[in-house]
Amino acid sequence: MYPEEMVKPMQEELTSAGFQELHTAQEVENAIKATGTTLVVVNSVCGCAARNARPGSKMSLDNAKKPDHLVTVFAGVDKEAVDAARGFMFPFPPSSPSIALFKDGELVHMLERHHIEGRAAELIADNLKDAFNEYC
Repeated sequence: MYPEEMVKPMQEELTSAGFQELHTAQEVENAIKATGTTLVVVNSVCGCAARNARPGSKMSLDNAKKPDHLVTVFAGVDKEAVDAARGFMFPFPPSSPSIALFKDGELVHMLERHHIEGRAAELIADNLKDAFNEYC
């Protein structure tokens, strides 16, 4: 588990943009099963989370259509919440960072680490905006 003082700025990068941190399996289940659309960002300390996933997730919100709910869990910090989120992302293997869009509890769009790593944040944002336009 990573020290709180190390991950706090990484968490705040998303919470300052309106994402709610989830820490328990029950919080994850409630968020994903909520009516409407829910964007789940599995945050991470890695460079591709810093360069691509977090900025791309934030940029994606500059769109006419947006998810109803924005939530995040942190790999290496919120083990229970991350495990629960990954359970809803099955059959995709665990990866962090990753970004998933759910509609009425059903997984409708998924970006795994290999879709994020090495891609510009703008491309991540465009990919998410396309999903928002289709499902939100």
